[in-house]
Amino acid sequence: GKLDYRPLAITLRERGKVVGILTGYTVWGWLFIDTLWVSEKQRGKGMGKRLIEKAETEARKRGAQGAYLYSYSFQAPGFYRKLGYREFGKLNDFPKGHSCHWLTKAL
Repeated sequence: GKLDYRPLAITLRERGKVVGILTGYTVWGWLFIDTLWVSEKQRGKGMGKRLIEKAETEARKRGAQGAYLYSYSFQAPGFYRKLGYREFGKLNDFPKGHSCHWLTKAL
């Protein structure tokens, strides 16, 4: 099929200051979320969820049927599960003592 690669970058600002960023891309009918960052002061206020929702909405507009990402055990796999993502792969001891979780969600 057609490659149709398109980068995606979303920022959230508060009083002109960047407090959240999501980067990724759409390709072959899928959204890949590469980076999600929310400033420490803003965590727990729903900003991460807002960024994911904005990315998913844009991906749907682009014709994406699903989304995927990875998160380390010391990061936020539980956060993504709460948003409807399910694990489809896991690398143990990557890095040593931790694991890398691959998650997906139908859009």
